[in-house]
Amino acid sequence: MSASARHVAADAMAGGPWRASIGPEHAGWTYCGLHVLELPAGGSHAFGTAGDEMVVLPLAGSAVVECDGERFELAGRAGVFAGVTDFAYLPRDASARVSSPGGGRFALPSARAGQRLPPRYGPAAGVPVELRGAGSCSRRVDNFCMPGVFPADRLIACEVITPAGNWSSYPPHKHDEERPGETVLEEIYYFEIAAGPAGPGFGFQRVYGTPGRPAGLLAEVRNGDAVLIPHGWHGPSMAAPGYDMYYLNVMAGPGAGRAWLACDDPAHTWVRGTWRDLAADPRLTPPGALSGVADDSSE
Repeated sequence: MSASARHVAADAMAGGPWRASIGPEHAGWTYCGLHVLELPAGGSHAFGTAGDEMVVLPLAGSAVVECDGERFELAGRAGVFAGVTDFAYLPRDASARVSSPGGGRFALPSARAGQRLPPRYGPAAGVPVELRGAGSCSRRVDNFCMPGVFPADRLIACEVITPAGNWSSYPPHKHDEERPGETVLEEIYYFEIAAGPAGPGFGFQRVYGTPGRPAGLLAEVRNGDAVLIPHGWHGPSMAAPGYDMYYLNVMAGPGAGRAWLACDDPAHTWVRGTWRDLAADPRLTPPGALSGVADDSSE
């Protein structure tokens, strides 16, 4: 996969109500996918999940999700910087409909699944929130669909909030070998960047390979962009000063068990030791929202 193919610009894979539609066949891999659905006020969209399990995750707005005779009302949120959201899980081989009385934008991270689990509701109150790093490497992680948190067949997903000027996904790490402390996982980063008073914001994403499996990407990422990571070290994700960064991590792989195990680039793991005497960025506390960040739902 070329560097240009790894960076998917906003709307490059749009069609109909889908603002983005990245399946395994588009990414050139086997398991991992992401769709972003945009609905007007009162709008709805029906679709089948085929061989994929999915989560309906509100990025902005509320929704009603119907699947296999179940109905889930998602309170959602004003925008990705407004706090943690509730969500709905959709199994493979299901028919579903997403409706939004007020309109909204909804991410559907997906994974090619073998096992068919029942549709379920995930309450916002049940999402574990953690602060990672310290100082200028502080970020907040919402672990809504991680192993041990929410059951799924292969899908692993979380959200990361990085305050303006901070670095996250750092030290760089990878998960492309099956060995102790590491699992094979394809990964998608989907970005939303807060706008500034003069217009859209931006950030940067770095990906690089190993001698045996070269890769190289340093991309300027903007609102709605995605980065595909089939292998290699990834990080840092850099929020430019003045512009808070959100990204959704979607992962899936061939392992017999559903696990997220990653290893740091040994050249940079020493940086973790510098955090011991640093506090977390105060903009991330309380963890419900970034303080002083404008809602991005009117982008």
